[in-house]
Amino acid sequence: MTNHILRIDASARRTGSVSRDLADRILSRFPDATVTTRDLSGGMPLIDESWVTANFTPADERTKAQRETLALSDELIAEVTAADTLVIGLPIYNFGVPATLKAWVDQVARAGVTFRYTETGPEGLLTGKRAIVAVASGGTEAGSEIDFATGYIRHVLSFIGITEVDFVAADRLMLDPEATLKAAHAQVEALAA
Repeated sequence: MTNHILRIDASARRTGSVSRDLADRILSRFPDATVTTRDLSGGMPLIDESWVTANFTPADERTKAQRETLALSDELIAEVTAADTLVIGLPIYNFGVPATLKAWVDQVARAGVTFRYTETGPEGLLTGKRAIVAVASGGTEAGSEIDFATGYIRHVLSFIGITEVDFVAADRLMLDPEATLKAAHAQVEALAA
């Protein structure tokens, strides 16, 4: 049974967002869970040279400024580490993930912290977790050759150790919103809680 859920909302829309509505419906399947919410609609800082330098400086040698530079990254990683399940609201923007979600990934995917390189290749360190991704798109069919969002998020999650990933898709909403939402709501109801 899931005790702690990390909800990540990536939609720029706070109202009228299909991915947020789907995330709400998914969370209703886990009424006893503790939920931490990370709303990315207010923006997420991009990594830069000072961040990269701080990240590659051994932890015990970092300056106060470097520790401050990595503070948000550390906080975001702690949220993922504490969660049993991630519920990610993922709208598809221009065939890919929103820029804020990519920026969140860059803050969370840290060598030696959430993954490591081994002689047999990279190994994710955040194992034993599940992710449920609520996908919404206007015209892009989830899983199609023009969908660069769902494959990306599945790969990133696997890369950091989260290999149990379920998708709920309300895709191609511009074509038949009523049928699309009905199908997505059925997918939510079919999820194992």
